[in-house]
Amino acid sequence: MRDLATIRRPVMTLACTAAAMLACAANSLLCRLALQDGSIDPASFGALRVVAGALALGAFVRLRREKAAARPDWWSASMLFAWVACFSFAYVSLPAGMGALVLFGAVQLTMFGAALRKGERFSLPGWLGLAWPPPAWSILCCRASPRRHGRAPC
Repeated sequence: MRDLATIRRPVMTLACTAAAMLACAANSLLCRLALQDGSIDPASFGALRVVAGALALGAFVRLRREKAAARPDWWSASMLFAWVACFSFAYVSLPAGMGALVLFGAVQLTMFGAALRKGERFSLPGWLGLAWPPPAWSILCCRASPRRHGRAPC
């Protein structure tokens, strides 16, 4: 009989994954609600999110009594800026389903690229997982575009 720890780990992994996905979906819907009536523009909204996140992160660092990084990581900061800018404007220009596909596909590609860069090797299922986002984006964009522009791009 399997002991409790070996059973608990996959259950906790599944629960944490589900919680993270629900939090991402809720975040997307709340952001769309915040931007839908035009009372704040996407750029100001993105700036507000970054400042609020920086303040929260600073508070967590202080509570844990950890030292801040000695040198700023400008690459990470620029990637955060790109993400905030893209998604703040996407909330007002993309349907929620397409936005979710782009988000999860981009995260998957980023994680895969980082793992490859560190030398990880993947099996066939891993490579098949990498192969799905570009065709899915193409199909979704082709199907969505005629409704927006009156003509099919592909």
